[in-house]
Amino acid sequence: MGYTDTPFLIASAPNGARKTKADLPNIPITPAEVAKTAFECQQAGAGMMHLHVRDDEQRHSLDVGRYREMLAEVRAAVGPDMLLQVTTEAVGMYSAHDQMAMVRDLVPDAVSIAIREIAPIDVDLNAVKAFFEFMREAEIAPQLIVYAPEDVQRFNQLVEIGVLPGEKFPVLFVLGRYSDEQQSDPVELLPFIGSSSYISEWMVCAFGALENACILTGAGLGGHGRIGFENNHLGVDGSPAGHNAELIAQARDGAGLMNRKIATGAQARQIMQPRWS
Repeated sequence: MGYTDTPFLIASAPNGARKTKADLPNIPITPAEVAKTAFECQQAGAGMMHLHVRDDEQRHSLDVGRYREMLAEVRAAVGPDMLLQVTTEAVGMYSAHDQMAMVRDLVPDAVSIAIREIAPIDVDLNAVKAFFEFMREAEIAPQLIVYAPEDVQRFNQLVEIGVLPGEKFPVLFVLGRYSDEQQSDPVELLPFIGSSSYISEWMVCAFGALENACILTGAGLGGHGRIGFENNHLGVDGSPAGHNAELIAQARDGAGLMNRKIATGAQARQIMQPRWS
């Protein structure tokens, strides 16, 4: 892993699963708010949206109907040239079975999946294998999330035993999820670099005021970045960002200084494609 001519893919993560308007008044929650944010982030340089949906009380949800509404509104706002990715995040509410059932019902273009949630030690690996085989046949692009070295080891194992039926997969490295006060540091990326030969492309997300520094460290090392209010709402000067697009623009401008061109939505689809077997 190192510097690459591959365009730098910026994914916007505008809300996440936990923060509400009580925490951050300008966080987008409703489909209309997220659609407006998606357009603004697209204009600022994002080629991909990472989408969460909430229920009527702003609580995390994997409801397929809500996802369909969200996807329709966002697609209408951004047009065809943006990759829309949903999440299977459990947030302590959903089992691996629930997550797989949502994806099978929704059949999205792309989905992020945490290794430790979809394949815990006690999971039925045959069911997980069948799920990923379904995704391969349905042409759903997975992005596999790892939080720590043990997650990478589990990811490697799943590829080696054929539960993940392919040669290489896109991965998201999450920095600082379990650090003190969830404040990430760019140095936390280093143990992930070179940790697996089964990664096709990798992306970084990070928490706290050094989010942009972490993202640009990844850009300089050949990766991509997920950035937004899900993990951080502060600009590089420490002041609150008015909207997600401000954070996207910072990453875009920084990547440009590293001679990384910014990926379009069409290029995002190529970057996020696994090498299925």
